[in-house]
Amino acid sequence: MILSQTSVYALKAVLHLAETGGGDFVRVDDIAADLKVPRNYLSKILHALARTGVLDSTRGPHGGFRLGKNPAKLTLDEVLAPFDEVIGESACLLGRKRCSDANPCAAHDRWKGVYAGVKTFFQETTVADLARGAIPEITLH
Repeated sequence: MILSQTSVYALKAVLHLAETGGGDFVRVDDIAADLKVPRNYLSKILHALARTGVLDSTRGPHGGFRLGKNPAKLTLDEVLAPFDEVIGESACLLGRKRCSDANPCAAHDRWKGVYAGVKTFFQETTVADLARGAIPEITLH
C-alpha cells in the first residue's frame, strides 16, 4: 500500500469536511462516528492538519474542525505531507542505495514512469476533484 493508515484517515476526514462541512466547524466525535474511525487517533490527525493550515480548528461548545483552504486549491499532497512523503525523492523499488538512469536496477525504467504518474496524481488532484468524482487523467510514461 502506498499510503499509511494515518494518511488514509486524513484523506477521508478532509474529504468528509469538504462534502458535509459547508464551512461550519464539525466536532471530531461526529467525524469519527461518520467515518467509523477511532476518535482519539482521528483527533491527533486533525490537529496535525490544523498545524499545517489544511484545517482550521476552534474550541468550545461550537468548536471543531473545518477546511482551512479552498478545496479547489487544496491538493492531496498537502493533505498527506504531514504523514507520508508520497512525492519525495523516488526510492529504488528494489531497495538499492544507488539507483539512477546511469546505474539502474532491474525495475528502474518501468518504475520511473509509474512513480512520475503517482507524483503527478498527488500534486495535481485537489480535494474538490475527489469530492465531485472528477479525477484528472494521469499518463504513465
